Amino acid sequence: MSRWIHRFPGSGSLIPSAESVGGKGMGLAEMTALGLPVPPGFIMTTDVCSVYYDEGRNLPTEVEFVLREEIEWLERETGRSLGKADNPLLVSVRSGSPTSMPGMLDTVLNLGMNESVASGLADTPAGSAFAWDAYCRFIQMFGEVVLALDPEPFQRARKSWGVAAPEVAIAMRQVFEEQAGQDFPEDPWRQLIAAAGAVLDSWQSRRAALYRSIHGVPDRPGTAVTVQMMVFGNAGPDSATGVAFTRDPITGVKEPYGEYIPNAQGDEIVSGVQTPLPIRSSGAGNSLQETMPEVFGQLLSAFETLEGHKGAMQDIEFTVERGKLWLLQTRSGATSTEASLRIAADMVAEGLLDRHQAVRRLDPGLLGRLLHPSVRADLPREILTRGLPASPGAAAGRVALTSAEAEELAAQGEPVVLVLPETHPRDVHGVHAASAVLTARGGATSHAALVARGAGRPCVVGAGDVDVDLEAGCFRVVGISVQRGSYITVDGSSGEVSLGNLELERPQLGGSFATVLGWADDIRQLRVRANTTSPNDVDAARTMGAEAIGLFRTEFSFLEREALSIMRQILFADDAEQRRNAVSALLPLQRRTYADLFMRARGLPVTIRLLDLPLSEFLPKSAAEMSAAAKSARIRTRDAKAKAAALSDTNSTLGHRGCRLAISQPDLYAVQVRAILAEAEVAGVKPQILVPMIASAREFEVVRDAVAGTAAKLAEETGSPPHYSLGAMIELPRAVMQAGRIAETAEFFSFGTNNLTQTVFGVGRDDAAAFLERYRNAGLFAGDPYETLDTDGVGALLRLAVERGKAVRKDLEIGVCGEHGGDPDSIRFLNDIGLDYISCSPYRIPAARLAAAQAAMELG
Repeated sequence: MSRWIHRFPGSGSLIPSAESVGGKGMGLAEMTALGLPVPPGFIMTTDVCSVYYDEGRNLPTEVEFVLREEIEWLERETGRSLGKADNPLLVSVRSGSPTSMPGMLDTVLNLGMNESVASGLADTPAGSAFAWDAYCRFIQMFGEVVLALDPEPFQRARKSWGVAAPEVAIAMRQVFEEQAGQDFPEDPWRQLIAAAGAVLDSWQSRRAALYRSIHGVPDRPGTAVTVQMMVFGNAGPDSATGVAFTRDPITGVKEPYGEYIPNAQGDEIVSGVQTPLPIRSSGAGNSLQETMPEVFGQLLSAFETLEGHKGAMQDIEFTVERGKLWLLQTRSGATSTEASLRIAADMVAEGLLDRHQAVRRLDPGLLGRLLHPSVRADLPREILTRGLPASPGAAAGRVALTSAEAEELAAQGEPVVLVLPETHPRDVHGVHAASAVLTARGGATSHAALVARGAGRPCVVGAGDVDVDLEAGCFRVVGISVQRGSYITVDGSSGEVSLGNLELERPQLGGSFATVLGWADDIRQLRVRANTTSPNDVDAARTMGAEAIGLFRTEFSFLEREALSIMRQILFADDAEQRRNAVSALLPLQRRTYADLFMRARGLPVTIRLLDLPLSEFLPKSAAEMSAAAKSARIRTRDAKAKAAALSDTNSTLGHRGCRLAISQPDLYAVQVRAILAEAEVAGVKPQILVPMIASAREFEVVRDAVAGTAAKLAEETGSPPHYSLGAMIELPRAVMQAGRIAETAEFFSFGTNNLTQTVFGVGRDDAAAFLERYRNAGLFAGDPYETLDTDGVGALLRLAVERGKAVRKDLEIGVCGEHGGDPDSIRFLNDIGLDYISCSPYRIPAARLAAAQAAMELG
């Protein structure tokens, strides 16, 4: 193999890298080395692509010289000659990216055809129709791919003549020359240079560049170009073309799966212009197994050889030319998630893979699809709008335009879709009551998305054309009005919202799911915990394999209707006694929450974050609510308004919240801590209590002393000292810098990466969507820093906090409770910096378990 070229055959057992010859080229080289029937050819490496662009989209003289040498070699290898009417060599010129980019890059087939070659082929057993059809196909494909000519005139010319004949070729050439303003190139060498340039040019086509941007495919090294002897599936009744999978890509069952078309060329099966037939016997007598049993047997033998070599289910393109099987491509096949799990488990049982290899080959991001219902793919649907897919799965329900409406409908047993301009923490009850959520604003890491993911509710956010009109009792999308109570279907996996009540498919979790995740659990080092918002979420967390509750958000318990009314009494109280009475009324409600939590946890360790909501979230939002709150607190409405104004934050995200409440409103934290410790004692568990929004070591010490004081009072009353551990939530840059000092008194750290990202970037997660796409397109952000951890900035702070904390307290337990704990790319980094655990929404736990195992294997 030279810098520019790799031959097959002719390179022995040398298998080049996909980086050098592309995925398609590597597959051809591997099949050739395995002794499988592959038409000979050579690959122009990705280095050619790089130098082509460096030279202003020109092939250097050196490369053209090497290309001539390779054509001469291929002529000797095949016994055929390019451009000669007698036994002509025809070749395909195909792209081959290191990363698969299906349909994005160009291909030219039948290169080497000209009038002389067509006339010569017409006199062979292949026949006149085959020869002139191949020539006509080449004229059109060359025009479309190389010169970007309009396909319509070519198609009209072919239809007007019907059966391929010399007259059709003349008409096709006329169409070419009229559009191109030049003669059709009859010289095969000119054809080859032009076709190779067109394939290389397609690397920077608009569609290819957009695909790379969307899928994170790097621009370098570019595409390889494969030049290969053509074989024809349309050479007669004993010829065919097809696509086959070594196993069923839908179920994963080990049986041949695929389709073929007799007497057809390869592009016909992928384009869908003809209805294909099955390769495996179906009893109809038209399968490949029945019509060409010898070829079918050879194909099965190739299946075994390729799976044994690749250790993965293969997607194979093949052609049968006059009874001889040729393999044109092999690659790891795309499968359903269910199939990928079954194939991994079966291949371990068959000895093709070990457990580590099986775990390494799975995509953690796909596991979420197994856990949620989906819209039946075969159903017609009227798509109303599209937004960002924020929480996977699909659900249909009646439209509710407020959280209160959602709760009322749900109480009547109706499925509900909550449609809001945006969500706030106070909407948590509505989200939990709903079957799905749709918002007009926000991004994939917005409040709505986080709560919906945690609750396992499908969610679409940022559907900018949704206009909610509460007065009219509807929402509108570009002139379409959807009334309150109407059915819509939300697909949180695709971002589509459809009119009507579409039928859903429920996932079927097979034994392979548990088997493969069990292997992942044996490999990983990071423990995987769950973030929960209500005690009900704990059940889902246990089902998904959580080892602990890494974050219980206590805000839910304060926002329930009765608790919210009491909170407003506390905040609006006119004197100390009135406030004490209101705080006392809160205690049994708090105890009920934690009793339920510990009961559902069934002995799992539980980390409870103390109240973190800004006080402004508890304030009345309407005149009616303000009047009711004033009446409940026995004060005048105008006094209630004045108190509310005094408690309002200009920036609630960084305002009067978290541990600041322990200092400004100590009785609120005291009643919460008392409820936690009392119910923990009853349940016989040792809770981890997490203090949010810590900015300094001294701040944490003040809260620690307050918690200790509450614990001491409880011990006096019960005669038994409560057991608990107290930790700091590290979510502010200053806390990172103080991590060593905080670790002197904190027993564990939990990173709040959502807030840390916000304070490092200076961008609110709900506001980032307004400009994030432009930043990504401009190369300013690699992705959404709220979805995948920014390792250079936020990640550097995490690493620093780990180092400083562990230097002071070697047994300091450190984890992350931001939603980055469920992102596979982030998990890799979190594992590398030495965290003890990650915590994420319950339905992200299976993916996190798999990603943590893969991270452990990468680290070695």
